[in-house]
Amino acid sequence: MMLGLTLLYVGAVLFVNGIWLLGKIGDREVSVINILVGALSFLVAVFLIFNDPGNSTAVSAGAFTFLFSFTYLWVGANQLLKVDGRGLGWFCLFVSITAAVVGINSVSSISWTFGFWNTINWFAWAVLWFGFFALLALAKNIKKSVAIYTLFCAIFTGWVPGVLILHGIMST
Repeated sequence: MMLGLTLLYVGAVLFVNGIWLLGKIGDREVSVINILVGALSFLVAVFLIFNDPGNSTAVSAGAFTFLFSFTYLWVGANQLLKVDGRGLGWFCLFVSITAAVVGINSVSSISWTFGFWNTINWFAWAVLWFGFFALLALAKNIKKSVAIYTLFCAIFTGWVPGVLILHGIMST
């Protein structure tokens, strides 16, 4: 259920950030959801790591969740502080490479249910965070493409699976 909770709000924050990247929402307004989802995923990560520190699967999930919670917190801070985001962009490269490694590692556990979705998700996130890196750190002129892909990931890697997990339709 923790995964469903987290994914639901990841879908929400990615959706709103995609709309923001399209220029439809101002920085200060969108900072709220970034900070709230960053804090929520931070708390989930802390719970996963410290609730059962001997459980390597939970600690691993918590560690990877921190990558995303720090991203959302950093985005929110950048929006409030009105900075250019280059440092965040370089962090996104780190997240992208890590997500690709996790995706490659999860290939070994593919099944036609959660495992398949999980593997595809990690690769989708690797591409998305690489797009954030290229947009922010390298100042590539790809904002609209990144915005559209962010919206795609919001729906198919966050919101839909989050709702399916919370309703018990998809099991982890």
